[in-house]
Amino acid sequence: MPSLPVAAVLPDILNALQNAPQVLLSAPTGAGKSTWLPLQILRQANLGGRILLLEPRRLAARNVAQRLAELLGEKPGETVGYRMRAETCVGPNTQLEVVTEGILTRMIQHDPELSGVALVILDEFHERSLQADLALALLLDVQQGLRDDLKLLVMSATLDNARLQQCLPQAPVISSEGRAFPVERRYNPLSTHQRFDEAVAIAVANLLREESGSLLLFLPGVSEIQRVLQQLQERVTSDVQLCPLYGALPLSEQRKAILPAANGSRKVVLATNIAETSLTIEGIRLVVDCAQERVARFDVRTGLTRLITQRISQASMIQRAGRAGRLEPGICLHLTSAEQAERASLQSEPEILQSDLSGLLLDLMQWGCQEPGQLTWLDAPPVVNLAAARTLLRQLNALDEQNKLTPVGQKMANLGNEPRLAAMLVNAKDADQQATASRLVAILEEPPRGQDCDLRNAFSRRQDNWQQRSSQLLKRLNSHGGEVDFNLAASLMAQSFPDRIARRRGQDGRYQLANGMGAMLNQDDPLTRYEWLLAPLLLQGSNTPDARILQAIPLDIESLTLQCPALLTESDTVEWDETQGTLKAFRRTQIGKLVLKVQPLAKPSEDELHQAMLNGIREKGLSVLNWSAHAQQLRTRLVCAAKWLPELKWPDVSDEALLRDLDRWLLPELHGVHSWRALKNIDVTRALQNLIDWNARVRLDSALPTHYTVPTGSQIAIRYDDENPPVLAVRMQEMFGKAQTPVIAEGRVPLVLELLSPAQRPLQITRDLTAFWNGAYREVQKEMKGRYPKHVWPDSPADALPTRRTKKYQ
Repeated sequence: MPSLPVAAVLPDILNALQNAPQVLLSAPTGAGKSTWLPLQILRQANLGGRILLLEPRRLAARNVAQRLAELLGEKPGETVGYRMRAETCVGPNTQLEVVTEGILTRMIQHDPELSGVALVILDEFHERSLQADLALALLLDVQQGLRDDLKLLVMSATLDNARLQQCLPQAPVISSEGRAFPVERRYNPLSTHQRFDEAVAIAVANLLREESGSLLLFLPGVSEIQRVLQQLQERVTSDVQLCPLYGALPLSEQRKAILPAANGSRKVVLATNIAETSLTIEGIRLVVDCAQERVARFDVRTGLTRLITQRISQASMIQRAGRAGRLEPGICLHLTSAEQAERASLQSEPEILQSDLSGLLLDLMQWGCQEPGQLTWLDAPPVVNLAAARTLLRQLNALDEQNKLTPVGQKMANLGNEPRLAAMLVNAKDADQQATASRLVAILEEPPRGQDCDLRNAFSRRQDNWQQRSSQLLKRLNSHGGEVDFNLAASLMAQSFPDRIARRRGQDGRYQLANGMGAMLNQDDPLTRYEWLLAPLLLQGSNTPDARILQAIPLDIESLTLQCPALLTESDTVEWDETQGTLKAFRRTQIGKLVLKVQPLAKPSEDELHQAMLNGIREKGLSVLNWSAHAQQLRTRLVCAAKWLPELKWPDVSDEALLRDLDRWLLPELHGVHSWRALKNIDVTRALQNLIDWNARVRLDSALPTHYTVPTGSQIAIRYDDENPPVLAVRMQEMFGKAQTPVIAEGRVPLVLELLSPAQRPLQITRDLTAFWNGAYREVQKEMKGRYPKHVWPDSPADALPTRRTKKYQ
């Protein structure tokens, strides 16, 4: 083992850990940074505490722990142990713990000082997972405020050192050479005349015929793995084992893929990017890289995740090629052109920029961080994603109106689950509900397998991993649990997924969700016979606006609303009855956008009718009112006043604000109004004046008058525009004697003068009257003398008498 490349920089690493709080290590695939270095640090660094080694993936965490324990001649749980969701293998003598990302976050939350921990190692940091970025931010905060003796080692094969050095300017950067054997990198784009799965299978079969050794095939996702596997079964010889490898597989099946091939045979491992890092798959000397990956993108608008297939970064290509050179010289065939590979981005986009941040925000709130900007981030969480996260947490009663954790939110944060699932556990009140909720969470935490969308079928199965996870969750709830009862599932899930209650529309598997979105099942899915569903797991479609339902249960909507009355809202609306020519008021009972019941309001009172009318206006828009030119001008003047006289608090008169505040400005004018036709008679100008007090009206009329008095005494209307300067259209002769441009807004805003001929035709537009009189006026004067000889055109207009008349009447 001392021949490992990272051994050459071990003294530098040990020295850096003694003298710096953070250290950056760049070490390529095969250098030994994950499977050798942590033991040497444990033996030689004398840090005086335990080491936590963060691995992003569960399979990698288990394998790294296993390998480190083997090097000590021990089993996991002795000197080296591991912690991951639903599984812990540590003992009283454990000094080096390999942990997955969510586990590290929970450890920091429950013990901010990380008592007894001397060093935290963040491995494979180049993957830039959401939890790794959060862990780095929290650990830096711990170092600054609680533990200046805590050490942090960030390492990866392809570190974005420039970004990290900006974030950690004092951290030493240590680089290690790799021990990889030479890898021949070939490029061959797939034929456009063949299906993807067929073309990939042909490329793999050809390489297997030409070269010896086992092969690792990188594919975007599970569906591609399954299709290519079927194609390969027809094209490979019997001595080739085909082994899928992806995150949703049980760990036991994942381990089959990474174990050595049986004697006399070789294998093809069909993997997602789970195999890029931290895993040594025995016997691999051939890699086929489709140069694609499937990533999750959170859609802020819908609150759903969309899976997209995209080209991988250059860093990922290097990682994938490196898998072929771990044990001997190898070959990597990239199924793309060399030109496309060169145009690929250098690094993968960080998860934090494209993820649902509700879980991260809940963690930050528990940490006591009200604003994410208080922490140090490589990439700051996007504002729009944080806003969506706050909205969801408020819906789950985790945040109050001041965006602080509620008691419910505190309990949710302590559990460490994804927020919706944590809310389900917290809302479970008695032993039976807690047992049922823990079973549901255990199932929903894992991606569904197969095409069965009916959650009842999964619930009825007994799987050891679900049972183990359920027991762990009950322990966190301090509950012994009771009877698991699927009849409780609907009410438990409805409180966490109220927006995903769905009602059938049509007979082709299409549904409408309570949040207004569409969703769909396959037409032949047995669940389509139910009118109401609750679909906790949805995937935003890439080619259709409707989300795909991945898991759902049928609902008895009457029973559900009796158990969860808080789901229901009532709203009164008014509608125009075309046949009778009158307004009618209705009361709608809804779950989100889904209407359960409509009742006519029998002889509504005037107050009820007016509130219903306001709701109708909010639905139909402000255009139902009679917006006279005078009312439009008043609204525009208020917009302009907010820009030009900002020291006064002028009302917001945007569509959104006016619709929101109808009770304040329009309701006082509705006395005696009982029909849509009568709405047209309302004086909107007077209604808008309800938004400002008497003093503000006086100042508005003084500073932004409706008319301007020109030198002849004429009152000329000012044309206001919320995006352009105010305009005064006036006959030029009426401005004689005016030397300077008129101004409004207490001298702050000059009027644009649209100077007209005696026949009211535009002659000149100017913002500087003085410059016009002294310049361009001469040309206008010549032309006007010929065209309008009966009118005066003085040589000195700034000093002349203004007039509305011809010479005859002067």
